[in-house]
Amino acid sequence: MMLVNEEKCVGCGLCVKDCLLGCIKIKENKAKIRNLTCFKCGHCIAICPKNAVYSDEYDMGEVKEYIEDNFKINSENLLNFMKFRRTTRQFDVSKEVEVEKIEKIIEAGRYAPTSSNMQNVSYIVVKENIQKLRGLALETLNKLGENILKSDNLEHKKYKAYAKMWMKMYNDFKSNKENSDKLLFNSSSLIFVLSDSDVNASLASSNMELMANSLGLGALYSGFLVFAAKNSQEIREFLGISDSNKIVTCMILGYPSVKYFRTVPRNGANIIWK
Repeated sequence: MMLVNEEKCVGCGLCVKDCLLGCIKIKENKAKIRNLTCFKCGHCIAICPKNAVYSDEYDMGEVKEYIEDNFKINSENLLNFMKFRRTTRQFDVSKEVEVEKIEKIIEAGRYAPTSSNMQNVSYIVVKENIQKLRGLALETLNKLGENILKSDNLEHKKYKAYAKMWMKMYNDFKSNKENSDKLLFNSSSLIFVLSDSDVNASLASSNMELMANSLGLGALYSGFLVFAAKNSQEIREFLGISDSNKIVTCMILGYPSVKYFRTVPRNGANIIWK
């Protein structure tokens, strides 16, 4: 429940104005919260100047007071940081990603916005058993590739180039070719992001990638791994998820073995001003 410490509350009404659903009223100069309709977004906690609002469902120890030096980011530096991000496909095989950094990356995802504060995003970290997952994924992609090349389905035509790539990746894997890992690129860690909302999972993933970059890591969104997982019951069992769990993204992580020296160009933004 969302609760109010009446000894601290001064009835200023700031929480009332900021509540989207109108769950808060001022009665006898104190805020009263109607928890039946509240979806516990926490805006009332954040906006209260007297720190009078709290919750018995959340860990209030996580709440941080705003201190400008700790929170403010120079907008130009932030934009440059975003522009400089690159998809990493060359990882240093000698360096493992620390568990502490993975936890910090997931923390960044946890604090991404979710519609109606559903917080309906979950994560699966694959680290120790990553090579088993690689084998399962390549077997799945190889079978999918074979079926696509045999198919006359017009919809499959656009996947034929991928099908040939998947089959070669599988053959290289089976023959133990060195430096031929075009699925994980020799990374030793990855995170699946799951949600019944593509938007919520994608917002979390974006936060996570920026955090990974800030920690000196590189990241790669692997559509191949997501596609393999969606088409393999064996992979889903390996991950411990049911058919109702929806994998939205898969982020491969590692220390880059390549250095970039500048940003890259982009097309201008397509903007309609009204």
